[in-house]
Amino acid sequence: MQNTVLRFFLKGLASLPLGLTQLLGGLGGISAYLGSSHFRALFQSNYGHAMSLSGIKPSPLRAAASSGMLFMDSLWIWRNPQKALQLAEIQNWKIVEEAIGKGRGLVMLTPHLGGFEIIPRILAKHFPATILDRPARQEWLNEVIEEQRAYPNMQFVPTNLNGVRKMVKALQEGEAIGILPDQVPSGGDGVWVKFFGRYAYTTPLPARLANRNQTPVILFSAIRKSIGQGWLIKARLLEPFSDDANTAALQMNQAIEKVILEAPLQFIWSYNRYKHPEGALLPPQS
Repeated sequence: MQNTVLRFFLKGLASLPLGLTQLLGGLGGISAYLGSSHFRALFQSNYGHAMSLSGIKPSPLRAAASSGMLFMDSLWIWRNPQKALQLAEIQNWKIVEEAIGKGRGLVMLTPHLGGFEIIPRILAKHFPATILDRPARQEWLNEVIEEQRAYPNMQFVPTNLNGVRKMVKALQEGEAIGILPDQVPSGGDGVWVKFFGRYAYTTPLPARLANRNQTPVILFSAIRKSIGQGWLIKARLLEPFSDDANTAALQMNQAIEKVILEAPLQFIWSYNRYKHPEGALLPPQS
């Protein structure tokens, strides 16, 4: 019963105007930061360290508010895809057209930044997109996500061998695939490389897929503009990855860092990016 109420509540929030939804998300993020010691400790560790390393004065309450807005952006985009597309200002789209025009497919990397959920919908307007998706831990939340995420020309595949095979097939057919490169992979599926100066278990999958047939790799970002004004979408063509898994993963993380630092408040700092997944080797000694 409680989960049903939560589902209707989230759908109701997503039905509000974008600006109001974002403001409520901001309040939720601040409430989580002030009310949860676990959330606050993880947030301060990730955000504070990255800002200190980058020479940026931290603003934890603003970053926490933005983290709440990120969640609400996703809900709103799922619920209102056509309205969201109208609020997306796209830069460098020619890069995407040229990359997909080579006929070798496209590897799309999208970190958890701002309104990142709008990016696969933008691609799906122009060509099929196969997206690697890890289900949420809470079954009720996963049901909400699956129901709201569904969109024409988009296929979500699981983070297992079957999902990888479908992504390989999509690339062979000259289509786009999408990967969230800042998620911690399962033990045995990643490598330990630095991310903002600390070892983070990182997926080498994007490089492996791209290097099979010299497939172009584009790193996207969706930076939130003013409240209720939508998102600025940027596309960056990355240099080819190394054939060495560790070097390639480090190249990818460094590219992600640069994107995050363009809008450091808008990254999902509450995510436990530095956790040690079961089955993974121990990280190197710093």
